Amino acid sequence: MQVRPSTVSRALIMDGQVSLAVLDTTALVCEAANRHSLTGDALTVLGKTLTAAGYLCGWLKGEKSSLTVSVRTDGDFGKISVLGDGNLNLRGYVENACARGKLGKGTLSVVRDDGEGLPFAGTVALVSEETEENFVAYFRESEQIKTGIALSVVSKNSEVLRAGGVFLQALPFADERACDFVARGADGFRDFLEAGEYEKIFGAFGVEAFETREMKFACRCSKERVEALILSMGKESAFALLKEQGQISVHCEYCNTDYVFGKDRIRKLFGKHEGR
Repeated sequence: MQVRPSTVSRALIMDGQVSLAVLDTTALVCEAANRHSLTGDALTVLGKTLTAAGYLCGWLKGEKSSLTVSVRTDGDFGKISVLGDGNLNLRGYVENACARGKLGKGTLSVVRDDGEGLPFAGTVALVSEETEENFVAYFRESEQIKTGIALSVVSKNSEVLRAGGVFLQALPFADERACDFVARGADGFRDFLEAGEYEKIFGAFGVEAFETREMKFACRCSKERVEALILSMGKESAFALLKEQGQISVHCEYCNTDYVFGKDRIRKLFGKHEGR
């Protein structure tokens, strides 16, 4: 099935008092599901967390900015972690990829770094088994922003059919009516999300033009980065590890990629750099 690129679209509604963002994260969540062989509840919880992180990445400024979202729980899923940047490149994983069950007790942490040396960090206790309610609590307590959120992941077996989200946020000058809509309105668009009818959400407010940006699943790991890591160990330590294990293996949890270096590759790597 051909899946169109994931997007985040934004507009102001209710006389400019409310920010509306609509995300189609189907392709993003599909890629995560395929890379990590996700099914069931684990697929849903990571898909929703990726969608919320995609929205937060839209707040970032510049190429050097970054986002970290971490959910630490005592429940069935273990740690859930998503990284992103200002170019809307995201990657993430759930520790127990085949888990079915509950989040349990724990925390949601967000770190935003615009590359200016003063990252913002906020942590809240989980208040619900629903990912959207935990992010509402985060925005309320850490950002002091009234927010309404609806998130959806529709799947069949291990195939992601649709994924997306709606975010409503009251601007500082919003009146009581607008704030009440933010608190209650997001759930009213859940049917549109589950049907993949994202533009109809804007249509409900008569919005015909909105800003749209693409997002994708992309990891910063690479063979070159792993080679640099091995070189930083030093030749003696690298060959000691090679002797002990027979190879040097590095696993990236975020994209589920393995980098394996045998004896010949390690010799060539150090030989190449010693010759410089």
